[in-house]
This record gives sequence, C-alpha cells and structure tokens, in this order.
Amino acid sequence: MLMALCWIGMGASLLLVLNLWPRGMLVICFVCFLSFASAAQDFSGYQSDGMLLEAGFIALFFVPPGMRPGFGQGSAPPWASLFLLQWEWFRIYFESGVAKITSRDPQWRHFTAMDEYYQNGPLPTWIGWYFQHLPHWFHASTAFATLALEWVLVWMLFLPRRWRIVCFFIVTPWELGVVFTANYTFLNYLVLTLGVLLLDDEFLLRFLPQGWKRSFARANPSEQIKTEISDGLRYQLKIAKLSLIGVVFAWMFYATVAELIWMVAPLPVPTSPVVALEPFRIANRYGLFAVMTRGRYEIEFQGSDDGKTWVAYPFRYKPQDPAKPPGIYAPYQPRFDWNLWFASLGSWREYPIVPRTEIGLLSNDSDVLNLFKKNPFPEKPPRQVRAVLWQYWFTTMAEKRTQGLWWRRQFLGLYAPTIERDADGNIRAVEMPNVQQRQ
Repeated sequence: MLMALCWIGMGASLLLVLNLWPRGMLVICFVCFLSFASAAQDFSGYQSDGMLLEAGFIALFFVPPGMRPGFGQGSAPPWASLFLLQWEWFRIYFESGVAKITSRDPQWRHFTAMDEYYQNGPLPTWIGWYFQHLPHWFHASTAFATLALEWVLVWMLFLPRRWRIVCFFIVTPWELGVVFTANYTFLNYLVLTLGVLLLDDEFLLRFLPQGWKRSFARANPSEQIKTEISDGLRYQLKIAKLSLIGVVFAWMFYATVAELIWMVAPLPVPTSPVVALEPFRIANRYGLFAVMTRGRYEIEFQGSDDGKTWVAYPFRYKPQDPAKPPGIYAPYQPRFDWNLWFASLGSWREYPIVPRTEIGLLSNDSDVLNLFKKNPFPEKPPRQVRAVLWQYWFTTMAEKRTQGLWWRRQFLGLYAPTIERDADGNIRAVEMPNVQQRQ
C-alpha cells in the first residue's frame, strides 16, 4: 500500500510539473504524502515533512484553477495564500532562531556552534569536509550570521518591496551554501522555493524574453467583475468559497501564531484550534539546530558465523568506509540512515529500529536487506548479529593527502545486544551492550 501511495504521488508530481490540473494534482500529492507520513511514523517525524505538508496545502489555493491554466494570468491567487506561504518561510527562519536562544545551548552563545557542524550532521558532504577545515574565525562568523539572519534579516519580509528583494539576494546564496555542504533532504530546496515569493512580477518580468512578457498581460479586472455580477449564482458560490477559504486561512494563522507564542512564553490562549490541525500537519512549529551535536557517532551492523570474525553490512549513504568521500544525496532523504544517526545519540532501548534491524538480518529478511548496499551473507543468514558503535572525525588535510582517507574512526563498543537464533528457532541475546554514554 505504501508503495502504491508513493507511485501515485510521484505520478501526480510529474503532472503538476507539466502544469496539468495543478489543483487536482496538489490534492493527490497532499493526500498521498500525509498518508505516507502517518503510516511511516518514526520514519516521518521530521520537521521537513511538516514543512512540505504545510506548503503543499497552502499551494492548493495559490495555484491557478483549470486543466491547463498556463501562467494563470486571468485568475490571481488569493492574497492570503501568498501571505501564508511567506509566513511559513518567515517562521522557518525566525522560530529556528528563537529555538536556538531558548535552548540555552552555550555553543550558540559563544559562537562555537559551527565549529564541528559540517562533520557532525546526519549526512555530511565532501564539500562540507573542506569547509570544516576553514579557520575558526570563519565558523564563528557564520554562527553569528546565522543568528543575525534568523532574528533580524527575515523581518525584511514585512518591509517595502525593495527590502524584500535585497533579502532574497542574501538568503538565497546562504541556502545554496547549506545545500552543498550538508544533506538536509528537500528542506533547503523548499525554503529556497518559498524564498522566491519575496520577489514580485514587476521585478521578474524584466528578465523574461519579450515574447513571454506579452503572455503575462493582466486580464481586465472590470470585465471579470461584470461577468461575475451578471451570473448571480456563480457570484454567490464564489463568495461562499472565498468565505470558507478565509476561515481555513484564519484558523491556520491563529494556530501558527499560538505555536510561536508558546515558544517564548506559555500564555493561556485557546489550544483547541491548534490541536484540531495537528493530525494534518499544516500548522507547525519549527526549530532547526536548537542544540548542536558534539561528536559524530555511527552505528554499524555486523554478522558472524562463529561469534569471532565479524563482517559489516555496508550502508548505502551514511559514513562507514573511511576512504569513501561523503556524497551529496539531497533532496533525496534516506530515512533509514537518518534514523540511525539519531539513534547513535541515544540508547537502543529508545530506538527499537536497531534491535528490529538485527532480527531482520538474522533471517535475511529481504525488506531489511534492501536498506543496505549489499548482503555479505548471501547464501544463508549469519549465526549472530550485533550493532556496534564507532566515533568518527574528519581527517586532517595532511592525513587525507598522505593516506587518502576522508574519515578516521574509533571503536567504542557494543551498542545493542548481540543476538542469535538457537536450534529451536528462538532468538536470544548472547551479549549485552557495553558502550559508554555519549556526551
């Protein structure tokens, strides 16, 4: 069923890109992705999923109607839909800034938050490896610039158009830098797209070919009003539709404002409207990088036929082989690898995905094996499976030049119980974890 949802959603996305019935395709995309996020549970609890659902829902009212609407010159989108998309863009930045300050993370107060940022994220890139080796003043400057952008610069959204245009040309290169130095799935691509709404038609038209400019000639609003008035029933239906849309937009705006207020102070504002929207994830609270991770830890699954010689299951995306350069995978999100990064910061009891993976590998479960690059035990399952923990660091420039390695690592110990299947087919633990608590 999940695969069917994915295929239907991808088909609708393709038709949306081709501008075929955009509103209908957005409905299908929204329903499919919301269904996927609800069913995937632990694999879809990311802020980026909420961002996409919120933007996708608002876009239902922003795109032009019709099967082949072209550029939608004759039907301007509701002003409120444009504002709510801009409001989401603003909140992603500003709420992240609020989260950084309210978390009281000393790394943001001392401007050291970026010192190991490129190394310790979920899936670093090879470009991030080079950025990591820039001097400390660069990292301190980018930490300060991050706070300045999120706390001050984004307020330019509410200033006259010239300020918004300036803001666009500041945040766009910033987001592109994040795209190339870290794999944060489609998050930064979505924020980049929302940032385009800082611009207006007057600014963008000057960059279009002359032939395209003529196609953007505005429809005569007085003629449209005359037509609507002459058709009383259609006009009444339009008023009812706009009223309903206005109620939905006001509801979403209230919920997002309440979430923002609660980040600062627990004021006694009504919670029912906020709670009612939670299942749909269209009015969310954001807070990226509130607390920066110190140290990079990697879980590795290993199998053995004798309990002495252990062979690792190679991952598709996350760091493992010290000689393999970190790749660029965004906007694709390998959710299994991402979940393991979070699990590495906690214990196996908090993240049941780890022991469940061990159990799947113990029986050569095809669905579990598909999460890995290859199966080192193709003939029969291993007798024992374990999950161990390593700590990783980027190599220095000198180490990379002499050894050709991107990473160096240190074995920390057993992360989860070592398990085996006995003669009766029962699974039992043969060794319990001994890894130390991460700082």
